Amino acid sequence: MYSQLTFPQHHRFPRMSAAFAAATALALALAGCAGTGTTATTSAATAAQEPTVQASVTQSAQAAASPATDSALAVPGYQVGEIPPVPLFALPDLGLLTASTGSLTPDLTTDLTSRPGITVTAARCDEAGILNGGLTVVGADGSVVTSDGDSSVVNDGEGAAVYDDGNVSIVNNGDGSGTYDDGTTSIVVNGDGSGTYTDATLSVVVGGDGAGTYENSATGESIVIGGDGTGVYSTQTVSITNDGDGSGTYSDAETGLSIINDGAGSATVSLEDRSVVVDAEPLTPVGSLGSFPSIDAAQPVESCGTVITLEDGILFDFGSAEIRAEAADTLQELAELLNEAEVPTAYVYGHTDSISDEDFNQTLSEQRAQAVLDTLVADGVTAQLQAEGFGETRPVAPNENEDGSDNPAGRQLNRRVEIYVPAF
Repeated sequence: MYSQLTFPQHHRFPRMSAAFAAATALALALAGCAGTGTTATTSAATAAQEPTVQASVTQSAQAAASPATDSALAVPGYQVGEIPPVPLFALPDLGLLTASTGSLTPDLTTDLTSRPGITVTAARCDEAGILNGGLTVVGADGSVVTSDGDSSVVNDGEGAAVYDDGNVSIVNNGDGSGTYDDGTTSIVVNGDGSGTYTDATLSVVVGGDGAGTYENSATGESIVIGGDGTGVYSTQTVSITNDGDGSGTYSDAETGLSIINDGAGSATVSLEDRSVVVDAEPLTPVGSLGSFPSIDAAQPVESCGTVITLEDGILFDFGSAEIRAEAADTLQELAELLNEAEVPTAYVYGHTDSISDEDFNQTLSEQRAQAVLDTLVADGVTAQLQAEGFGETRPVAPNENEDGSDNPAGRQLNRRVEIYVPAF
């Protein structure tokens, strides 16, 4: 489902011992893609679940409004003084490039996907019908998990092959290198670990020397990885710089929030006429990019539907299961999208990273999934909705690097809510 790319850091709840824990038209056919986990339907009550996380959130809200607990001074989804990591390079699932997303056509989802942190992709399911991803994460080892497609492949007997179904052309040189072209998307994988990916809005270059660039014209996102511990992430309003020595900066032109980490244990947080200094761990250097995924990953497979993924910072504050006020427009638009496409059934999946106790993460993921479901229902969604929380059990990227060190950019991808719409 993912391949690793070593990257930066984001501390959340420290893992503690036991004390502190966190479509088809037929209903039977839809159930086959529902997944497993703790389930709550549209009408299911969640009162029994809520105290574990919500109690801590309420206590925090009632605490004295010190700078360290003032959410106005924090990046959404992070603690005060904490700078988000430079993100991983996330490409569409290479095996689903030509797969249909059914009634949720690209023209319906353009506005939604123009926001950083939201993706809409064709969904991949495993043999049991369980949602199994929709992204290809560029990793240090270049590996990608794929499943077999139905189209024929001509193999030359020495590892090389040419795939052609009239719409897609793939040349596989047998050593992981090769080319892909479907008229919209072009992929070139070189034998030295470097490669390029381009489509109508996305351009990714992996240099093979640890450096690379990522440009998304639809969201305005840009990522530059230096290969020497440095990295820069920017959108139309947000800029993150990691200097590679523990220091770095964050700025948001829209809110006016500014964070400067000195790399020596403190950060200066500024907002309008306020400025405070808080404790902050040095930033982990940005990891070097690994090899571009093998061309083997581009073998087409059949899609089982559509998955809409929202990063946790878009919806929630740090450690909270309460929908942020700023997320109202996004979820309202999502509700209108589901109704416009006449979606009969959808599943809301909550996921966390591996920081904090497993029980805490499981509860938090359940509560976040249910909170999104409840908001969509309140916004008038007519589809039958079902919420499930999977805690930390379904990562799309590694939570740790191969050497056991923290992988905050990977954990950032894992903290998410997915709206899965089976093919119908």
